[in-house]
Amino acid sequence: MFIFGRKVLQDQDVLLIRTEVQRADPAINWAPCEKYAICLPHKHPLLGYTVVGGCDLRFGYNENLYYGGHIGYHVDAPYQGNHMALKAARLLMEEAWNIGMPYVYVTCNPDNWASRRTLELLIEEYKAMGRRASLLDIVDLPEYNDMYKDGERQKCVFRFSPGILEAEDGGEAHA
Repeated sequence: MFIFGRKVLQDQDVLLIRTEVQRADPAINWAPCEKYAICLPHKHPLLGYTVVGGCDLRFGYNENLYYGGHIGYHVDAPYQGNHMALKAARLLMEEAWNIGMPYVYVTCNPDNWASRRTLELLIEEYKAMGRRASLLDIVDLPEYNDMYKDGERQKCVFRFSPGILEAEDGGEAHA
């Protein structure tokens, strides 16, 4: 679906409006990405859609995506506590699977309890639907990684797939 010529992902709980498409940058090992505004699903007659945060979906598989994840999100303070990140992540995962990605990594800092709880709730939902979802590991970031250079040291690596995989690691390369 498109609104104002922009790609939109939507369900009854949240509206994601694509704001930007970034191309891959092989020189720094960055994958292509779509960025979205997270909005309340109902349009205000005078003000339009209320933006409550942002999220992005990164495509492909490489070491940076293992540590940084395919999905990122942030919710503005006045809207936190309403599961907006969870709702946005659901839509982004479905989009990833619709284009044929066999699994999606989502990561967070080990001490980011709100994000960890969001991903734990998503694991519960997906397992109830018979999908594979788990916290794979808490990993140390390599010193050359951009996030390490920004002061981060570890990531919780979660993996979600649309169905049951034959092997837990699926043979993917992330190093």
